[in-house]
Amino acid sequence: MENGKIFEGKAKPLGAYPHLKRVGDFMFISGTSSRRKDNSIEGMEVVDGKKVYDIRKQTRAVIENIQDYLTEVGGSLEDVVDITTFLVNMDDFPGYNEVYGGFFAGATGPARTTVAAHQLPHPDLIIEIKAIAYCPQT
Repeated sequence: MENGKIFEGKAKPLGAYPHLKRVGDFMFISGTSSRRKDNSIEGMEVVDGKKVYDIRKQTRAVIENIQDYLTEVGGSLEDVVDITTFLVNMDDFPGYNEVYGGFFAGATGPARTTVAAHQLPHPDLIIEIKAIAYCPQT
């Protein structure tokens, strides 16, 4: 059975897709950002008229959004088996990697791919993550 879900209390998808789609025992989580329900961006603030980005804050917000999606459908981050991360600037990799390591363990965590992306769907996003989780139905 295929089932898509858009979550209340989260930023609406920017296109015709769900936040999460279940196919059998797998959960496919669409590219997730740090965008809030009001369309503001966690990890971006204006200081003295200049935009300042914080990869650690954006990464934490993205992973917490993924965690919220999974929790609402009876899963957890422990169920994640694969992650693809898109970074606008590979200079942000160390900060992203540091926060990521606080949520996932090395050898027992999900498989992971990190790629550079020229840009993301909103100019203030510097990271986006998509994930696949294995959550057997009960």
